[in-house]
Amino acid sequence: MAPDPQVTGSVPVARPIDVAWIHGSPSAKHDTGPEIQVHAYDEDTVILRQNKAVHYEAPFLFLLFGEERAVLLDTGATADPAHFPLRRRVDGLLAERLARRPREGYGLLVLHTHGHGDHIAGDGQFAGRPDTTVVGADRAAVWEFLGLDADPDEVARLDLGGRVLECLATPGHHEAAVTFYDPATGILFTGDTVYPGRLYIEDVPAFTRSIDRLIAFADRRPVTHVLGCHIEMTTTPGVDYPIRTTYQPDEPPLQLTPGHLREIRRGLDELGGSGAPRPYRDFVLFPTG
Repeated sequence: MAPDPQVTGSVPVARPIDVAWIHGSPSAKHDTGPEIQVHAYDEDTVILRQNKAVHYEAPFLFLLFGEERAVLLDTGATADPAHFPLRRRVDGLLAERLARRPREGYGLLVLHTHGHGDHIAGDGQFAGRPDTTVVGADRAAVWEFLGLDADPDEVARLDLGGRVLECLATPGHHEAAVTFYDPATGILFTGDTVYPGRLYIEDVPAFTRSIDRLIAFADRRPVTHVLGCHIEMTTTPGVDYPIRTTYQPDEPPLQLTPGHLREIRRGLDELGGSGAPRPYRDFVLFPTG
């Protein structure tokens, strides 16, 4: 196996993510918030959140711009564009980008952090869109596209044109889970493997290996933020919102740190062979396998 590529060039600076995310409403019919909230982390990195008033999962999605194409990581929990106009929002963001930096044939790549329904439901909105590639979320499709099929322990590189993401197979929550690292921002995009919420673990040994791998990877990279795809915790340490909650006014920040990877690893040691959920300050280990 070839050694992991190392980050070169300037060290990314952590920008604040001081955002009051849309979190639903006590009464969905009275909710006046947008279906999709958009936060520009910088001019080439956009964080989107689906409103909990649209779907209780309220996943976060990420749109990253390179010079030749953009990548959209995940497509949310709702297929119907009338209720979740993801393509319209992404098209608008792409148009704004191209107005600032015109380029013919600018592409869009749709990838996924994993294949669960709340991360792929909007795929159909991009069917037939010009200059667009939608990669299937099953393991065979994504591993072949990224070049992980020959060696899933490799670090794959995804070139967007002047912006190269590093991609790691990180199964455990889902067999096709992939973590993406962006050297430009220092952000580690962890999908549902790591986030402030219930870490559902389908395969404990595989999940443990993935956490070990992420710890080792982050030790060799300047990681500014660890961004997963949900917030399920409250601001009370160790207390999560009930499943299917559609109103979460007391949310902690989305961003975690590399230190949380080690906390999760210690928690896995404490979990042992137990199948019972174990709460920690910023997450809950939740074996399902």
